Amino acid sequence: MTRKAGTAHELLLEIGTEELPSQFVPPALAELKERAAHLLKDARLHHGTIKTLGTPRRLTLWVQELADHQEPISAEVMGPSKAVGFDAQGQPTKAAIGFAGSQGVPVTSLEVRPTPRGDYLFAVKKEPGRKTTVLLPGFLTELMGGLSFPKAMRWNETNVRFARPVRWILALYGGKPVRFQFAGLTASDSTYGHRFLSPGRPFCVKDFRSYDKTLEKAGVIGDQDRRRTMIAAQMDKIARQKKGLLHKDEALLDQAVFSVEMPQVLVGSFDGKYLTLPKEVLMTAMKEHQGYFSLVGKDGKLLPNFVAVVNMRGSEAVIRTGNERVLAARLADAKFFFDEDRKTRLDSRQEKLKGVTFHQKIGTLHQKVDRIEKLTGKLVGRLNLPNVLSVCQRAAMLCKADLVTGMVGEFPTLQGIMGREYALHDGEPKAVADAIAEHYLPRFAEDAIPDSLAGKVLSLADRLDTLAAFFAVGLVPSGSQDPFALRRHAYAVVRILAEGDLHMDMLWAVEYTLGLLRDQGIGVDNKALDQLRSFFSERLRYYAQEVAKLRGDLVEAVLARWQSGSFDPKDIMARAGVLQAFATRPEFEALVIAFKRAENITKTQVEDKVDGVLLKEAVEKSLYTAVCAAEDVVPGLIKDAKYKDALEALVKLKAPIDAFFNGVMVMVDDETLRRNRLALLVRVRNLFRQYADFSKVSSELK
Repeated sequence: MTRKAGTAHELLLEIGTEELPSQFVPPALAELKERAAHLLKDARLHHGTIKTLGTPRRLTLWVQELADHQEPISAEVMGPSKAVGFDAQGQPTKAAIGFAGSQGVPVTSLEVRPTPRGDYLFAVKKEPGRKTTVLLPGFLTELMGGLSFPKAMRWNETNVRFARPVRWILALYGGKPVRFQFAGLTASDSTYGHRFLSPGRPFCVKDFRSYDKTLEKAGVIGDQDRRRTMIAAQMDKIARQKKGLLHKDEALLDQAVFSVEMPQVLVGSFDGKYLTLPKEVLMTAMKEHQGYFSLVGKDGKLLPNFVAVVNMRGSEAVIRTGNERVLAARLADAKFFFDEDRKTRLDSRQEKLKGVTFHQKIGTLHQKVDRIEKLTGKLVGRLNLPNVLSVCQRAAMLCKADLVTGMVGEFPTLQGIMGREYALHDGEPKAVADAIAEHYLPRFAEDAIPDSLAGKVLSLADRLDTLAAFFAVGLVPSGSQDPFALRRHAYAVVRILAEGDLHMDMLWAVEYTLGLLRDQGIGVDNKALDQLRSFFSERLRYYAQEVAKLRGDLVEAVLARWQSGSFDPKDIMARAGVLQAFATRPEFEALVIAFKRAENITKTQVEDKVDGVLLKEAVEKSLYTAVCAAEDVVPGLIKDAKYKDALEALVKLKAPIDAFFNGVMVMVDDETLRRNRLALLVRVRNLFRQYADFSKVSSELK
């Protein structure tokens, strides 16, 4: 709600807390801003820009140009007619008195106004709007109390829940404190600085400008964007000094930004002997346990250095020494795991998978691997990839073995990566090792799909098995709840098939996998197959519209073609893509109109046998000839995926269809003639439907 003319002041709220987890701060700031805007709108308070700032110890809301009064409102409510509301002497009746009472106005204030139905009584209620200073205590209490967090706690007798204990509240409007209570604290005009650089005493502030300057003097950079810029600049300087490059990691940078109030970047080193460990092991050890960034040389190899973002200034040497000591211990552990793991071959670890539960309703990882092996073999055949059969089968057998290694137990994100390392150490072919690593790709929505064919097949098998298994036992995502990331798995399947240029009927694969589950004695819900069809359709819709930027109605038209039978994402995407390109041409409208005319008149008709003898008129003979000619070429063009040519052949039917409708009456009294003409149009309809259901195409063509 933007500000209208009138007096306005800035509102400043700071919620001071014990240190918040870095991942809690960004969503809390987003919610703080969204809730503030919503509550201000409900309160009819006009305002300017809303900005939120955050550090580990404070969540700050800054509302500019907040009006000093609510917007006044005027409401009019119609009541009974004048004849009912007043008697012959002009005195109010029980009806008028009751109406006035229900509206909270005196009966003498009721107004008589003409309406199309005669004169009626109206109650006019005017509210001038309360002062913002009166509203703010309740507003800020509601705002703070409504914030949600992944985990919250209670810490005193008020039983207020928050991510971490609230230690102080600063609230100013127009330079004056807003007094209200929350969690046993009374808001004031004071804030606190950096826990170590400026401990103890509070600082009074008057407005946002003095707040920002006071915090910086007290060792706090409140603006997260400024902290990010400072960190990036210091990191770039260090990388240049070390003649290397910083390994970019946006998630780790976010963690650093929201873990410190006064960012200081320092560089440390570790023993070069650890560079014999795989690059991913070193980077994971630095990132996950310590939050360190890696430096790489121009040759792409790791340098024996790390970059850390700390929350202090003036003690860099002491902090660096401590960080180096801690990292040395972590790397020593990693080297121990790496050396010990390589003493046992991956194929010797299969038995251990029998003791690892995949899910209590689905069985063990050993059972899952057995299903993956069988499904992989079938997929290779259906995808017509005989050259990768042996690689796929070997990789399928070994793909989960690294989950029972010490290294993956310590660093779970290295699953697959360590499988590749250990497979190569065991002498497995590089193609097998690569497929083991790639079968976890894509790990997230924007991640790359597997490079190798074997990696694609193995990733498909693993994800299809996971999806079929969870749906089989009724563990289906609902609403925003998706604890097993099944939407991500289904989206990955769609991407691999669409971007990997692989044609496969996903429903066949799901049915086959459901059969494998039954063979292992796992009960399968009868609704699983239909639920998965719908589930995959939703993921494909999202991919087609949001990623491939295809029109929703065109995607629906092609999807409707697959409502029964196979479900091939690659083919669906290809058809919809060609259809969208064709939609820019003027002939496209003619194509759609031609189909819809035939579709509308044959909705309940299935008979398509046309008796040529009964074709009397020249226009129906012409249409029959054109349809027969199209039937000779369109199915073959579609089978060969020559979709543009198929559409070109279909659009040629527009002229004979128009002539047919203009030249003959279809619904004639003669039943034999009527059925024959309808059968001809059914042939037209069915021919079009081999490509798509054009009735789904929007009438507002673009």
